Amino acid sequence: MEFKIAVLPGDGIGPEVIAEAIKVLEAVGEKFGHRFTFQQGLVGGVAIDATGAALTEETLSMCRSCEAVLLGAVGGPKWDDPKAKVRPEDGLLALRKGLGLFANLRPVKVFPFLIDSTTLKPEVIKGVDIMVVRELTGGLYFGQPKKRWQAIDGRQAVDTMAYSDKEIERIVKVGFELARTRRKKLTSVDKANVLETSRLWRQVAIEVSAGYPDVEMDHMLVDTCSMRLIQNPTYFDVVVTENTFGDILTDEASMLAGSMGMLPSASLAGIPKGGAARAFGLYEPIHGSAPKRAGQNMANPIATILSAAMMLRYSMSLVKEADAVESAVTRVLEAGHRTYDIMEEGRNKVGTKEMGGLIVDTILR
Repeated sequence: MEFKIAVLPGDGIGPEVIAEAIKVLEAVGEKFGHRFTFQQGLVGGVAIDATGAALTEETLSMCRSCEAVLLGAVGGPKWDDPKAKVRPEDGLLALRKGLGLFANLRPVKVFPFLIDSTTLKPEVIKGVDIMVVRELTGGLYFGQPKKRWQAIDGRQAVDTMAYSDKEIERIVKVGFELARTRRKKLTSVDKANVLETSRLWRQVAIEVSAGYPDVEMDHMLVDTCSMRLIQNPTYFDVVVTENTFGDILTDEASMLAGSMGMLPSASLAGIPKGGAARAFGLYEPIHGSAPKRAGQNMANPIATILSAAMMLRYSMSLVKEADAVESAVTRVLEAGHRTYDIMEEGRNKVGTKEMGGLIVDTILR
């Protein structure tokens, strides 16, 4: 089979980790008889430098013509001026909105042999396996009005959190569908004691739950959830929440796995149903561009490689191929190979290229 993939390396370490994910996909193609073709485009700071925009219509059209999008990272101190009219992150928001990517899936899984890489007690994080489903095209990041202005008594700014019942319904359905394939437990996270949008969220979640009697659902305030993630993270199976809460909670949850360099993500334009169903998606590691690490062959490529595995699973229905990538990552880590961010005493420290090469060799073995 042949698949066309849009590749947006972005800024900082983005090009380095993307290069290793491409090597892994080529190894998958070689082993399983598929052909992956890659079309490159600009996004983020490099796009601003080249075109003046964080994302051009040409790049967006190229993404639409492909089965999926693989993205590295955007941003860096070069573009961090708070007065700037265009920022690298604008490219991400434009991709999400322009491609209809409303569902962000962020799995948080603690590998048994990485338990000592975290700052938490082993007995707390042992067995953690959470899927966080974050609404991606609504809420504070997109609501209007959004502006800054000079008032008589000083500078002011406003951001607006807005949600419709349809937006809430479709993201909650994603959570339920994924819960059906796991432990059949869904936690809906909101701030219903304070926010009107959260009260609507909870009401719609209850209505949707009637169609999924086989899945247990509970509701949790976001502040309680943030505490529970540290106190008792194995409580969670699938978590569904709005845009801003999901952004913050998943960065917190990444520390359960030892490093952001371990966590992939998928941003989907459809509801994953399993089987032969495919959802168009954008796949990226949850970490940033880490400009201080760029060009030093230090970055951990595993999050990007696991993002590519999610792409195989959700956008191409290549389940055994996705399993092969995930298994290869597990075996390489089990053998004791580590990048700097998850390094432990007595392990073999490797660079970005070496880690990617070890995973490729394991797939082809």
